[in-house]
Amino acid sequence: MCRAGGEQVALCFHKAFPDAPIYTQCYRPELTFPEFKSCDIRTTWLQQIAKTDDTMKKLFFPLGIWAMQSHDLTEFDVVLMSGTHCAKYVKLRPDTLVISYSFTPFRLAWDPMSYAQYQNSQGIRRQVFDYVVEKMRAIDFRAAQRPDYFVAMTEETRERLRVAYQVKNEINIINPPVNTANFFVSNEPKSYYLVVSRLEYYKKVDLVIDAFNELGYPLVVVGKGLQADEIKVRAKSNVKFLSGLSTQELAGVYANCKAFIFPQHEDYGITPLEANAAGRPVIAYGAGGVLATQIPLKNKPEKATAVFFRGQTVNDLIEAVKEFESIEEQFDPEFIQAHARKFDETKFIAQIRAFVLEKYAQHRKTKMVAIK
Repeated sequence: MCRAGGEQVALCFHKAFPDAPIYTQCYRPELTFPEFKSCDIRTTWLQQIAKTDDTMKKLFFPLGIWAMQSHDLTEFDVVLMSGTHCAKYVKLRPDTLVISYSFTPFRLAWDPMSYAQYQNSQGIRRQVFDYVVEKMRAIDFRAAQRPDYFVAMTEETRERLRVAYQVKNEINIINPPVNTANFFVSNEPKSYYLVVSRLEYYKKVDLVIDAFNELGYPLVVVGKGLQADEIKVRAKSNVKFLSGLSTQELAGVYANCKAFIFPQHEDYGITPLEANAAGRPVIAYGAGGVLATQIPLKNKPEKATAVFFRGQTVNDLIEAVKEFESIEEQFDPEFIQAHARKFDETKFIAQIRAFVLEKYAQHRKTKMVAIK
């Protein structure tokens, strides 16, 4: 577990169904949201081996699947899953109603090019990767036939799920949540730009570093990850790195930034909405989840929440930053914050609870008819 969008979704599932236990691979209280400490969390045997976040990532393939298969949920009539991969492998009764809130098809199996290790491989190593990816895709496809219903984050991710898993039932869309109550608007934001992200290859934080090395503007980067050392060496003195912030500290960093930078093609992306909840505009690569969560700049900055750039290049990002600088005072923090409230977790909790209860009621009626 960490402090990311997936964990926010799981926490909202708990708020929707507070008496239900949470089944996961590993749980490290110090690495995730403190609210989980009051939950009934049940882990696998992998918990005894993976003592650190780094060890967990290294052992995830293939131990993650084996570990989740040890979870026996046959006592439950309905199971609500979230994630992209391992939740599908728990033991279930054949008549259990299974609802999967799926962020996207399992990335390694269906989009291996998003991993640096795969993209940089050649020769025999690439052949081995291709063999493993082919096998994992087949395994993942079979497991994905178990859910009775999928729920997607956006139109784009719904289509990915439909194509990858050949889903026949309707796939509803419920946008992931942001806890707007955690954020506030500052009356005097400072001069730095902000990135909040895991420092991983596909997050494109290195692109932001290169752009701000050239611009020379103050940049704060919050996060850690496998690419951290490489990115820190790459950065000039105008770039500051932070990690391990409390909820209150992170809210302050958001509130006082000039604008939030979001360079990746993300399936959804909670962090741009967190910036909006603090009244701050976003400068984002115009693809993926931000198309569903942001209002792009057209002619009226006061009615926009974001400036989009077209290509994931240093020059495109620099041009977007300069465009923002020419009109930054016209953005309206109150309008931006009000927009974020449309995605507040209270709405997500109500929607996911209503969906599960509706499908469960239908499921029970079907079972009663079958018994008769």
